[in-house]
Amino acid sequence: MKFGVIGYGYWGPNIVRNLAQLEGSQVLAIAEISPQARTRAQKAHPGIKVVASATEVLTSTEIDAVAVVSPVWTHFELAKAALQNGKHVFVEKPFTSTSAQGEELINLAAQKNLTLMVDHTFLFTGAVKKIKQLVDDGALGPLYYYDSTRVNLGLFQHDCNVLWDLAPHDLSIMDYLLKGDPQAVVATGQGHLNGHEDVAYMTLYFPEKVIAHVNVNWLSPVKVRTTLIGGEKRMLVWNDLEADEKLKIYDKGVQIGSREGVYELLVSYRSGDMWAPQLEQSEALRQEMAYFVECATTGQRPFNDGCAGLRVVRMLETADESLKKKGALVYL
Repeated sequence: MKFGVIGYGYWGPNIVRNLAQLEGSQVLAIAEISPQARTRAQKAHPGIKVVASATEVLTSTEIDAVAVVSPVWTHFELAKAALQNGKHVFVEKPFTSTSAQGEELINLAAQKNLTLMVDHTFLFTGAVKKIKQLVDDGALGPLYYYDSTRVNLGLFQHDCNVLWDLAPHDLSIMDYLLKGDPQAVVATGQGHLNGHEDVAYMTLYFPEKVIAHVNVNWLSPVKVRTTLIGGEKRMLVWNDLEADEKLKIYDKGVQIGSREGVYELLVSYRSGDMWAPQLEQSEALRQEMAYFVECATTGQRPFNDGCAGLRVVRMLETADESLKKKGALVYL
């Protein structure tokens, strides 16, 4: 499969490197506006054509698929042009700036019978694959909560707030793990430096009494990537910055009994062992790109397709509405 990559900024080099090393794929061209980034691309990949205009990539008859790795406000026009030119499309997260744009791209891909995939890289990590297996097998029991902290200093975006930048990771994971769409969202936040919220908190109410909370922040003095998931039977901690034991499962739970004729609930705590399962070690992005090539070749529908990307955009739009109303509950 012959690829064109649009954008060689922060994430673009990782996409190009993985596609160049992947069996069954070849990068023919990279389009990038910045002269400095073009120089970097040419130096790293002397055999790949590097151009300033995305149009050259979008209209090339030699290219089968396009990876859009540019700012979110450009995703819709670039992905739409690629689909109109008969190319399969891989789009960096978040999928689009609005849900209306997302719907249009999904319909266009379906009409043209082309693969449209959104870059939800975390779904391909060993940790998330293991968590998915545990949830599906019922090892945690009915889920109670998903609680994530994703904070660091810097990497400010100028075209979106911190929720649109960092929360899609967690929202895509929730969408993958939890049953049903969230029913309502509450979001609070504050902007300090460039007019966009750089600190934000988002709470989502899912069916079956599952509550999810995401704390995202560009102003933290330390980098934290920690997620807690609690179920009736077991609870887990996923620390993505841990080198060896990223995932720890605790055999701890809460049981409630009720004595007849007594209004008090009897709560008993069960505490057992902790174990850290072995996780798959291969690079998530490599697996994701291989999966994209496979889906585009066979016509298989990817689980991180445009519809998955659209569900995340809808959650973000609802969060923005709640932010404007200083944390009002907004129903999806």
